[in-house]
Amino acid sequence: MNFPSPRPLRWLQAALAATVLGFGALAQAQPVLRVTTIPEEAATEQVRKFTPLASYLEQALGMKVEFTPVSDYPAAVEALVNKKVDLVWFGGFTHVQANLRSGGKIVPLAQREEDTRFQSVFIAKTDSGIKSLADMKGKQVSFGSQSSTSGHLMPRSFLLAAKIDPEKDFKRIAYSGAHDATIASVVSGKVDAAALDITVWKKFVAENRVDTKALDVFFTTPTYFNYNWSVHADMPKALQDKVKAALLGLDPAKPDQAEILKLNRATRYVPTTPENYKGLETAARSAGLL
Repeated sequence: MNFPSPRPLRWLQAALAATVLGFGALAQAQPVLRVTTIPEEAATEQVRKFTPLASYLEQALGMKVEFTPVSDYPAAVEALVNKKVDLVWFGGFTHVQANLRSGGKIVPLAQREEDTRFQSVFIAKTDSGIKSLADMKGKQVSFGSQSSTSGHLMPRSFLLAAKIDPEKDFKRIAYSGAHDATIASVVSGKVDAAALDITVWKKFVAENRVDTKALDVFFTTPTYFNYNWSVHADMPKALQDKVKAALLGLDPAKPDQAEILKLNRATRYVPTTPENYKGLETAARSAGLL
């Protein structure tokens, strides 16, 4: 008895297997934009602030966008340097650190309009007797993260300019890790004074989360450049341009986009350049932080 040749069946099975594998490879090849930020506030707040922006970028770019918080400032730096993520919200100092770590391969795309003239504030309890930077001598003082621009680098830089050396002149130096924790450290009495991001302070005041009769600003720094959205130079230029255009395209006249800007404490995003952060690098070297 003659049986049909098994070759056609084997060929069909092989073809089907190749097709399935092809679809699997295609699914795996779907582009994903991986986004993170420095943890300037608690992780839950970071997710609340940036998830709507991730959804907006997903629509604007036509690709999946994943937002994942990281544990600390150095982790955000290493994530972009090692290309574990594609887009990071950096402070000016972490941008400088990442650029140096990567050999000059970090590209700043956009910053908030507010970041062109950013400031830090020093706060203390109103009955503490601390009314000036000089009054901080002999006190317990908190900064934010050691890698924070507005919570450490620039406050330290302005203290040094005022002839105040934190290591010599303060009774104790603490690092809270985040701006909201910095405020809490003064409220609780763990420290006498602290420095932080002016926009976080204004947000706490606007939301009635601090009593300015009991706790308030006693010094506001001069302005400097700060935060930005950065990518690795190895990201295709076409995608860099699309991401930048999407950020700059956020329109405060559109209610849904106005809400995204509000969450990001921004009036709008504007272009930025590497030159804007040279002053921060100089300040960091002068303060012995690089």
